[in-house]
Amino acid sequence: MKYYLIAGEASGDLHGANLMKSILKEDPNAEIRFWGGDLMQSVGGTMVLHYKERAFMGFLEVIRNLFKILGFIKQCKKDIEEYNPDALILIDNSGFNLRIAEWAKPKGYTTHYYISPQVWASRAGRVKTIKASVDYMYVILPFVKDFYKKYDYDVNFVGHPLIDAIADHTQVMPDDFKKQYRLDDRPIIAILPGSRKQEIRKMLEVMLSVVDDFSEYQFVIAGAPSQDEEFYEPFIKKEGVHLIMNRTYDILSLSTAALVTSGTATLETALFKVPQVVCYKGNAISYHIAKRIINLDYISLVNLIMDKPVVTELIQGDFNTKKLKEELTIILDDYKRAVMFLEYYDLEKKLGGKGASDKTANLIVEKTK
Repeated sequence: MKYYLIAGEASGDLHGANLMKSILKEDPNAEIRFWGGDLMQSVGGTMVLHYKERAFMGFLEVIRNLFKILGFIKQCKKDIEEYNPDALILIDNSGFNLRIAEWAKPKGYTTHYYISPQVWASRAGRVKTIKASVDYMYVILPFVKDFYKKYDYDVNFVGHPLIDAIADHTQVMPDDFKKQYRLDDRPIIAILPGSRKQEIRKMLEVMLSVVDDFSEYQFVIAGAPSQDEEFYEPFIKKEGVHLIMNRTYDILSLSTAALVTSGTATLETALFKVPQVVCYKGNAISYHIAKRIINLDYISLVNLIMDKPVVTELIQGDFNTKKLKEELTIILDDYKRAVMFLEYYDLEKKLGGKGASDKTANLIVEKTK
């Protein structure tokens, strides 16, 4: 069978790669073509375009690059027609993928959507479009299945693929890792500033502004796979600050605490049982537009899944040196850490255990035969 996957960012590349591995277990003769990244490429198949070529964040950035985005959509449609897949698998990235689904379904392609668009957060009216253009939906958050049920749309809850990705992570030897990257014996505070240039620029300066107040710790920036090492160089001139590229899970596995930009990384940090402060600061205009559209009490996946403030969120104006210092001090306290660890274990139970990629691949292959 022929499979065509479309992922649009670092997290989609991770989940896409694990899904491809599972598809190949179910269908060893599978032919795979995809839009993704390095992780998907490492599994095999043929990559059409790397996600970093179309990584635009925020309303203004999208508007500025609208013609380029429309060109990518046109290119994708043409490539799908030429490849003629048995299964079209769309992974997250709703701004791009829903447009492809709306085009593909009337043309007779079987559409699978892995990791639902966040219609539960805003613009619930898009459910009508999803029902009309997506044959099979696979959701990774337990409350999303209940959300769709209200709209008479039956979807598959498969569990969260991060549980598998983290379970498969091979623990590094702390002494060897520290020696390799010239780290000292002080406890590590991880800094996860995001994966896109725009957000990294906004986040890192404030995140690093607290370094001098925590001299008994060393700070390690987790460099994103979508960026070059040179991009980070202006930010790492402070003493006690290190940059390590493409080793986020290794860094988290050895960290005492973390400062994390809102996104998938908040959940990854929680699953590694690392106390964290969640941070977010976007373009002022984009933020105020989003605030009027999004109807959520929280921005981090941890708090959304638990439906309560397990981790502190410093958003926009609250994301400043003073508050960041205060919150980091709190999560370094032993009692607060113990409470957060217990919440993290409850969070993992809610996510449904291992096997998300295998469950999804099994359903896709079964429906493709």
